[in-house]
Amino acid sequence: MTTGTAPARDTRRRTRLVGLTVTIVGLVILAVAAAVALSWRGDLPDPVATHWGAQGSPDGFMSLGAFLWAGFGLGALLVLGFGAVTTLWGQSAVSRRIGAATTIWVALFLALVQLGALHAQLGLADARGAGDIGGAITLATVGSLLPAVLVGLLLPGDPPQPAAAPVSPEASRVPLAASERAVWIGHTGAGPGIVLGAVAIIFLVTLAVIIGVWGLLIVAALLAGVFVGMFAFTVRVDETGLLVRSSAGWPRTRVPLDEVLRASVVQVHPLREFGGWGWRVGRGGRVGIVLRAGEGLLVERTGGRSIVVTVADAGTAAALLNTLADRHRHAR
Repeated sequence: MTTGTAPARDTRRRTRLVGLTVTIVGLVILAVAAAVALSWRGDLPDPVATHWGAQGSPDGFMSLGAFLWAGFGLGALLVLGFGAVTTLWGQSAVSRRIGAATTIWVALFLALVQLGALHAQLGLADARGAGDIGGAITLATVGSLLPAVLVGLLLPGDPPQPAAAPVSPEASRVPLAASERAVWIGHTGAGPGIVLGAVAIIFLVTLAVIIGVWGLLIVAALLAGVFVGMFAFTVRVDETGLLVRSSAGWPRTRVPLDEVLRASVVQVHPLREFGGWGWRVGRGGRVGIVLRAGEGLLVERTGGRSIVVTVADAGTAAALLNTLADRHRHAR
């Protein structure tokens, strides 16, 4: 129970607006890319190259119309899917930011890849003469990632939604005197996700060397940066609430004490519940910082939001958070 329904209504309204907006923007990006490609029709071969082999030479072809319909159809399905997830599961600002950024990234990446492939064929009579498009793919990766990250960063956070009711009486507690202070700090890292990330980075570097597309090294460097920030976290429970912070300093998230409804221990299955490892959004919009399977800290908060962190000794963290949240309620 919260102090009022206005913040919750505002959050639902904001979620629907963000989901609808990024869906429309994504579809517009795809449509503009298709229109630009059609304006090149007179300067493109027929059929156009649509796939390149390991040696950087075209080995797949189709008509321009079929290529554009295939690209727009796939892009539209992905944009509509991610837009719907953003709308349905965007209870928290983190969920909205991830969903919106992913929607924009998908649209921009597919649009830029398609335009890059066609641009390499402008002025050719035969598409088999098209050169390598490794540079275009690199440009599409970087050119889509930066705007998507910017979209996620610029979206507003959640308004304060303090709880009026006490913490659930069934929730675990730790014996703590009124004047006694306590802090719990845990660390979580490694797990299968970091192994998969290392394999992906090695694969990209190897592929760049074999086929000579050096732009893939930029992609590998970006991926390495993502994994540095996403696969080692410090978890802290104190008199300000819950703080989960990457070893790189960002990303981070905080749950204030006045928004804690209940903290408990859950068993986490990363693939089944979150589709993988890292900072994820799972079913129902639950935010997960899941680096391994097993014990995790679940914090249910106001506004229908919740967060899961896989960390050892989650039971102590949950009990202390419940106790501190209770004490904060009584002190108001």
